[in-house]
Amino acid sequence: MKSKTSVFIILALLFTLLMSLPWLVPGTGALALVGLVPLLVMERLAAQSGVKHFWWWHYLAFVLWNAVTTWWVANATLGGAVFAVLANALQMSLVFGAFRWVKRRLGGVLPYIFLAAAWIAWEKYYLTVAEISWPWLVLGNAFAGTTPLIQWYSVTGSLGGSLWVWLTNLSVFGLVTAWADGSMGEWTPKAGISALTGTVLAFLGPIVWSLCMSFQPSGKELSVVIGQPSLDPYEKFESLPQEAQDKRFLSLVDGLVPEGKPSLVIAPETFTGSFFLDEIGLNASFRRYQKWLKGHPDATLLFGASAYDRSISYSAPSILSYDRGRADAEGRHLWLTSRNSAVVTDTSGRCEVFHKSKLVVGTELTPYPKVFVPLEKLLGGPYMGKCVGQKEISCLHVGDIPFGTAVCYESVYGEYCTGYVRKGAQFLTVITNDAWWGDTPGYRQHFNYSRLRAIETRRWVARCGNTGISAIIGPDGKYLNETPWWQQSALYGKVGLETSLTPFVRYGDIVGRVSVLLFALLSLAALFRRKH
Repeated sequence: MKSKTSVFIILALLFTLLMSLPWLVPGTGALALVGLVPLLVMERLAAQSGVKHFWWWHYLAFVLWNAVTTWWVANATLGGAVFAVLANALQMSLVFGAFRWVKRRLGGVLPYIFLAAAWIAWEKYYLTVAEISWPWLVLGNAFAGTTPLIQWYSVTGSLGGSLWVWLTNLSVFGLVTAWADGSMGEWTPKAGISALTGTVLAFLGPIVWSLCMSFQPSGKELSVVIGQPSLDPYEKFESLPQEAQDKRFLSLVDGLVPEGKPSLVIAPETFTGSFFLDEIGLNASFRRYQKWLKGHPDATLLFGASAYDRSISYSAPSILSYDRGRADAEGRHLWLTSRNSAVVTDTSGRCEVFHKSKLVVGTELTPYPKVFVPLEKLLGGPYMGKCVGQKEISCLHVGDIPFGTAVCYESVYGEYCTGYVRKGAQFLTVITNDAWWGDTPGYRQHFNYSRLRAIETRRWVARCGNTGISAIIGPDGKYLNETPWWQQSALYGKVGLETSLTPFVRYGDIVGRVSVLLFALLSLAALFRRKH
């Protein structure tokens, strides 16, 4: 038993190493193509030896992988980090446990097909309908730092990368299994050639496909100026007054704004303090921006804001709205609804607002509010976030040019971001504040996910962070003019204006939908099949 324990520990650590490096070291995404093999080998050894309570072993492996790649969340919230690691690993183990259950009922390769389909179906759920969602370790994200290999994400999206990971790992595992049990020696020459050829194609086919893909830009461009104020998010409103923050940003970008042609100037997420949206013209920061814009009449300013909608009514517009004040003579209350917003304005005083939809659980979002809000009140809360997101995606505009603005966490969701393009966005922006995590792999991972969104949509991306990495990203995922970490800086560049639609934008996540269907069919087959 001690020898098996040692083998399991080695395999779990090897799995953790191979699956963590793609998120930690640029250019190592290809390791994920074999990273699941140690886990599959460990499961096979456990099944052959009749090891009891093997669930704890694969749960441990998933916990290690989650902890090594996303430990940096603890810099913002220790409790949230522990919950994210343990809960995400638990869901992975439930998928893997379902595979082991199916394996007892279906023979041959069907359980392994089920495993791949179930895993991708779970990722699809995470990326679309789940309210408690942490899709950071979607397998297709392993290539976010190795974008030359995945130009075909414009067809499949990131779940196509997840499928690639499973195809290669299962191919290698099949060869290892055949060699270990001696069945490889019984193969006919045709069978052997077919197996080896299939494995080689699984590895190299997508790479060749990527190298053969090209993108033809429209030739139309827009000037962009990105300001990076590098403010400590934990002391933002205590250490430096908002007026000083505004002046710092405006002085950074002032000399870079081109005269005589349209341009977009970008400030980061939640750059301004709280204000009421129906009185935005009275906000001191907004008035400063308007005064500055009069000196740059061709510029449009995009900035993030903590904002509130307010309404006077008998009942709350949302279960998450705050009641502010006693009822008036007619029995109505003043209700405040918290927003994390992106605001666009220009010298004409025009004001467009987009409210962040994909909210961070806990700090911004109370999931399943009909359950948790009454529970929080019962326990003396509130304890969780009370932001309310926008129901439908909308575009903002530079003159008559529509563009999409993903606010921070939204840039992790590939199919969500295609909604901007379907609404007509000719380029994308990302405004964020990654400084909560400190100088850790977190902000670099988050930046790389914007590169995936550029490839999937074939749109230029102008990314503005409170601190590095701010950059302009091309439709092939290559980034230009990036800024350093924790330095006040600004950059000027141009983004292309594109109108064509990629297959991923046009048809959506086909890989995810097929995986959900396959998962459902194999689940039914296993459910009505006797134990194998």
